[in-house]
Amino acid sequence: MEEEVFTMSRAQFAQRRDGRVAALQFLYAWSLNAPKNLTEDLRVFFEGMEQPREHYAFGEELIHGAIEKIDEIDGRIRALAQNWDFDRIAKIDLAILRVAIFEMIYRKDIPPVVSINEAIDLSKQFSNADAKRFINGILDRLKDQLGRDARKAE
Repeated sequence: MEEEVFTMSRAQFAQRRDGRVAALQFLYAWSLNAPKNLTEDLRVFFEGMEQPREHYAFGEELIHGAIEKIDEIDGRIRALAQNWDFDRIAKIDLAILRVAIFEMIYRKDIPPVVSINEAIDLSKQFSNADAKRFINGILDRLKDQLGRDARKAE
């Protein structure tokens, strides 16, 4: 986590955190009821947020990326969630995993350990007490498969 913190101002870090929260919230809702018109649903979603839509640009990137790569991301979750039935994973935990896995695979500018730490923090805030161990286990296994330094951005 230190790598990203030192290369970003507190405001940028807070903005990224807000973006991750927005992505988590949207992907959670999306998993329950996929929108017919993603563009319109995103517009309505961001209208209801505390900050202007631009504040959540990072989160919107995560939303689009995770939805675009959903089949690959869910395939990774299925492979990494040993002894877990995919359909029994809590929707909120699934949303957290989708955000983190998208970051870890496609956002080389973010060290994987940052994505893992952020996912664990989100699980503490939005899920139950057992979720952090489950999420950490899956993301830690993914980290070991990435073939790059987990503490550095590329």
